[in-house]
Amino acid sequence: MVSPATSGGRGGNAGLADPLLATNDDSDGARHVFGAKAKYWAPADEKEMTASRECSGEDGRPLLYRTFKVKGFLVNTYRFLNLARLTAVIVFFAWRVQHPDSDAMWLWWISVVGDFWFGLSWWLNQVPKLNPTICIPTIPLLRQQFDLPDGGSNLPVLDVFISTVDPVEEPMLHTMNSILSILATDYPVDKYATYLSDDGGSLLHYDGLVETAKFAALWVPFCRKHHVEPRAPESYFGMKIRPYTGNLPEEFLDDHRRLRREYEEFKTRLDALFTVIPQRSEAHGREDAKGGGGKATWMADGTQWPGTWTEPAEGHRKGDHAGIIQVMLSQPSSEPQLGEPASSDDGPLDFSAVDVRLPMLVYVSREKRPGYDHQKKAGALNVQLRVSALLSNAPFIINFDCDHYINNSQAFRAAMCFMMDRRDGDNVAFVQFPQRFDDVDPTDRYANHNRMFFDATMLGMNGIQGPSYVGTGSMFRRVALYGADPPRWRPDDVKVLENPNKFGKSMTFINSIPVAANQERSVMSPVSLDEPATTELADVMTCAYEDGTEWGDGVGWVYDMATEDAVTGFRLHRTGWRSMYCDMEPPAFCGTAPINMTERMYQILRWSGGSLEVFFSRFCPLLAGRRLHPMQRVAYTNMTFYPLSALFVVCYHLLPLMWVFNGRFYIQKPYPTYVMYVLIIIISNEVIGMVEIVWAGLTLLDWFRNEQFYMICATGVYPTAVLHVVLRSLGLKGISFKMTAKQLATGARERFAELYDVQWAPLLIPTLVVIAVNVVAIGAAVGKAITWGWSAGQVVEAASGLMFNVWILLMFYPFALGVIGRWGKKPYVLFAMFVAAFAAIAAVYVAVQAALAGNLPYFQLGHWSIGGAVSLPSRRV
Repeated sequence: MVSPATSGGRGGNAGLADPLLATNDDSDGARHVFGAKAKYWAPADEKEMTASRECSGEDGRPLLYRTFKVKGFLVNTYRFLNLARLTAVIVFFAWRVQHPDSDAMWLWWISVVGDFWFGLSWWLNQVPKLNPTICIPTIPLLRQQFDLPDGGSNLPVLDVFISTVDPVEEPMLHTMNSILSILATDYPVDKYATYLSDDGGSLLHYDGLVETAKFAALWVPFCRKHHVEPRAPESYFGMKIRPYTGNLPEEFLDDHRRLRREYEEFKTRLDALFTVIPQRSEAHGREDAKGGGGKATWMADGTQWPGTWTEPAEGHRKGDHAGIIQVMLSQPSSEPQLGEPASSDDGPLDFSAVDVRLPMLVYVSREKRPGYDHQKKAGALNVQLRVSALLSNAPFIINFDCDHYINNSQAFRAAMCFMMDRRDGDNVAFVQFPQRFDDVDPTDRYANHNRMFFDATMLGMNGIQGPSYVGTGSMFRRVALYGADPPRWRPDDVKVLENPNKFGKSMTFINSIPVAANQERSVMSPVSLDEPATTELADVMTCAYEDGTEWGDGVGWVYDMATEDAVTGFRLHRTGWRSMYCDMEPPAFCGTAPINMTERMYQILRWSGGSLEVFFSRFCPLLAGRRLHPMQRVAYTNMTFYPLSALFVVCYHLLPLMWVFNGRFYIQKPYPTYVMYVLIIIISNEVIGMVEIVWAGLTLLDWFRNEQFYMICATGVYPTAVLHVVLRSLGLKGISFKMTAKQLATGARERFAELYDVQWAPLLIPTLVVIAVNVVAIGAAVGKAITWGWSAGQVVEAASGLMFNVWILLMFYPFALGVIGRWGKKPYVLFAMFVAAFAAIAAVYVAVQAALAGNLPYFQLGHWSIGGAVSLPSRRV
């Protein structure tokens, strides 16, 4: 239900411009931004703020963001606990080396090396988080500095990149919603341009963009008139409560009903394209016998589509089609343009007092030809980088995945606060926003939100040289992507960029580079697509353009890596640039997560395999120069070699096999001392985790899901990633990383239906084996107790092994729910299945032992002899 209201909310505009982002009132700003965790954070830039207020800034410009750090007592406690645990780990390792005593020395050696590795990786993971920092943009001060009294603005020009490939795997409705949210964002309409890169060359995306441009003429003014949040219509109309914060509540309900009806018609037209385009092409083919029948794909204007055809043909298939560029919405004028009053002929809504201009919108599909490695997303982004340089050439760029939309219309302004701040803004290469997701199940079964990374690790890196680049929701400085050194490392007499040959042969593009270095350029050059300009654009989109250049290495996004995002961010940090982390409330951007278990595991396989590739490549953090902050080097080392831990995790997960074959579970003697050390280290780790979630503002469920999915991936995903790197090092192709399929549009299926879909893949087998091993171990232990009986001492010795088995099953609980599919809706079913499995295995064990003892009809239950015929001797378990 839509209800007008005067208070703010998720859809409100009042909470976005004023107290959302900390003002000079530190306590109120921090409380609003941090929420319940505000009491754990304190301002860390009091002296700078005081000087700025007293002197109005050294050059008359205010400071555009505030810095907060965890309060002394909490952060010092956190650091002390980490130091104490490190000491315990070192003492434990030394004790183990001094006591090489075990029933199986080969296993002892594996466990010692594993303990050393786990201790090292834990420390590398913790060190970068010892100085967590939050930076809060002050948007009101940005407005004060750049907005003009006449309604104009001196904000810099901005280019927005969106990347997509397949209109089915990446549903077109998501892509078009992302574009609509960008077109409607709160940034000067004549100051930014949007580029959609369609890497599949599909007419579906082109015609969908035509429909989107038409609908935007209604949606964008509606958002401006009523201060709508969020500005992606699918998300906005899907909200159950939308508090109204505009100034025209008497018109809102009628406008809302009309626009919702228009949006439903828009979605119908998008869906119809899947049948309209083939029908249109078939009709044209019948009329044009020379065109080869209905094989060609025809556009609405009666011309053949130069990209990929519905029925692939030579020069018109995936990986083999011409480059295409089309300006869908031209660059608007700098003067506001008011709309028309409502009428049945011209428009359903009254926009007579609303600026109806739309930002520039461009469709791009690069050329693809057989025999070329097109470098997937990184290659598409680099083409967008060159094409945009010839059209708008904005000094700043922000890129999105096609399923991410702008959830907070102030996001662009927030990022600009860091780029334009007079303290160190010139040295910021990119601003990274956290990834937030819609439609994840309430318990976040597969840790899709990844809160431990985005709300703990990234805040820790923000206190060093800045967060890593995660591939979407990132604003870049264009010249940083071109390979320029940051000002702090660039002598005054050195040009921003030297050696133009590394950029290719386009002189128009090369001449655009010095212009892009002007970060305060606020005027977008008029776009003229005359014949020379069109020829130049076609040239920079060709496959051969990058031959003999440094594109994909020292220029643009990096090639030959599965995780082009992480390695591109590392390349910038290695050069001396820093980055900033910006978290907002409401979140700046939201996207769609793969809530199907198999898709989620494939996603993590691509991340982990790509990360390990980086560690064993020329971009290894250990080989970086002196410009990389020492703690940043530690952070990147941990982020790139973590999959190697899987080799030891799998060994530990299979230890319960000892229950079945040897009846012993000892890997170190004296056993009580070993257990004491293990307990100390485990408990200290959990205590550190509890402190971490306090300052990070997380929940126990966030932390626990992170632990569970790490263990799940360590058995199947990470070993596969290691295999991939081994194959690549041998000169083989390695593992093929599939594109992550996104969820179907909201309403198309039962809510969270994909959560219960079972998609079998070889990736699941190792984890299933580990679960089976631990289930068998518990069942065998129960069978031993029934058959032979246990003394009190044996129960104590066996308890630790059984606790280990139960703990592993608890860690794999989300995976097991995913495997049983729709039965996973009722978790008690899984519990019943485990109990039944334990009982069945125990019964089999008892029967086998009875058969081995000569088919005895009676057996001993615990210490009680049943039947009295034969009493089996008690055996140590």
